[in-house]
Amino acid sequence: MTDSDYNKKKGKLIVVSAPSGAGKTTIVHYLMKQLPELEFSVSACSRKKRPNEKNGTDYYFLTVEAFKQKIEKKEFIEWEEVYPYQYYGTLKSELERIWDKGHPVIFDVDVLGGINIKKLYGKNCLALFIMPPSIEELKKRLVNRSTETEDSLKKRLERARREMSYANSFDVIIINDQLEKAQKQAEAEIREFLET
Repeated sequence: MTDSDYNKKKGKLIVVSAPSGAGKTTIVHYLMKQLPELEFSVSACSRKKRPNEKNGTDYYFLTVEAFKQKIEKKEFIEWEEVYPYQYYGTLKSELERIWDKGHPVIFDVDVLGGINIKKLYGKNCLALFIMPPSIEELKKRLVNRSTETEDSLKKRLERARREMSYANSFDVIIINDQLEKAQKQAEAEIREFLET
């Protein structure tokens, strides 16, 4: 990477947001393979670690109390109580860690978190909204995951409807009806953003 490339990309952020089950994490994994200069911003959360997850790789797992202490100390650029006692947020120290290496940051964050990051960083941030083709398709994807109870599925779908109403707050809306097409569209948008 030349000095000019380094300066062009340092301080840039890419936000990928979507309702749960719309495919944002799959798309982010694809983007990181195609664009190795991107570095993933690991979010902090207060939920319990799942068996296949690693602290510091998937999330920074904090207790509710520790999360609240970091809120009080203003250590987050954004945070939200997504469900009762389930906090998610982005630590300022995570951005500094990545920018110190001269890399653009990529986020896989919930919709309100994405909007908040975009508001904070303006033109230095490209915000992508991954839209499911329909609520019915989203329900099918969530059911196929086999991680939801009837009650949690209902809550996720209610939340998804709300989140989809914020799509126009993002720079680009990508409809994920065909995964490969959605991935390539996201990649093209990011490549163009990083070149400006």
